[in-house]
Amino acid sequence: MGDWQLIERRDRDLLGEGLCWSGRENALYWTDILAPAINRLDLQSLGVERCAMPEPVGWLVERKNGGLIAGLQSGIARIALDPLVIDPVADLEPHLPNNRMNDGKADSSGFIWCGTMDFDCEGEAGSLYRVAPDYSWSRIDSGYGVTNGPAFSPCGNWLYHTDTVRKIIYRFARTPEGARDREIFISFGPDDGAPDGMTVDSQGGLWVAHWGASRISRFNPDGRLEKSISLPAKQITNITFGGADLDRMFVTSAAQDLPDSRYDGALFEVDCGGAKGLPTGLFAG
Repeated sequence: MGDWQLIERRDRDLLGEGLCWSGRENALYWTDILAPAINRLDLQSLGVERCAMPEPVGWLVERKNGGLIAGLQSGIARIALDPLVIDPVADLEPHLPNNRMNDGKADSSGFIWCGTMDFDCEGEAGSLYRVAPDYSWSRIDSGYGVTNGPAFSPCGNWLYHTDTVRKIIYRFARTPEGARDREIFISFGPDDGAPDGMTVDSQGGLWVAHWGASRISRFNPDGRLEKSISLPAKQITNITFGGADLDRMFVTSAAQDLPDSRYDGALFEVDCGGAKGLPTGLFAG
């Protein structure tokens, strides 16, 4: 298939998201927000397991001391999958019951960065949060229609975060207290779709999923477009590196509001041209 290959499995995702590479398990996790479900790909057998969830789940992060933590519609919870156990630990927005988590990752210091949005994509009720290992949290930014990202530069000085509705990727300066000095880093044009999930490679390149435009792109550390890779799914949602050397790239997509297709809602492995990813951040809580 050239630049990509399809990971064969029985199910397709209504809204694939939340990619998380687990080096200790040699496995790839991701969510289907709307099913709702959590998927796990064993990289040795290429077998995929799917665990139904009782509510929408936007992201998954590994914990440093073992196990997983997830962003659910009702808040953040420690989870186990076999058998399914959900242990709620934080509700960031009890005053916004129609909001849900959409995307999140841990940084190299063990903090989680995650965004929220209105379930029906109405208004600008979404915010960006940082969650500390003691489960305290702070709101970093607000006024988002659909939050996406986040991603971190290799040096740790920069945070990238997306307002998908506005078609803007922001860059923030990282600080000990969180992040500040938001600036527009990349703006998508009318033929680019909308920026969705993203990841950073070891050279500082920012890889971005194009929702509605059937491709992923790599932007240089200064924000200039370097290259794009076309995919057969229309709604590309998230990207991560995996494998023992972090040199394999995986991409999710969505089938939401689209006719039945082999590719929309599929998981892809993409030839990233020799790029390598950064180690997966682990939550220290």
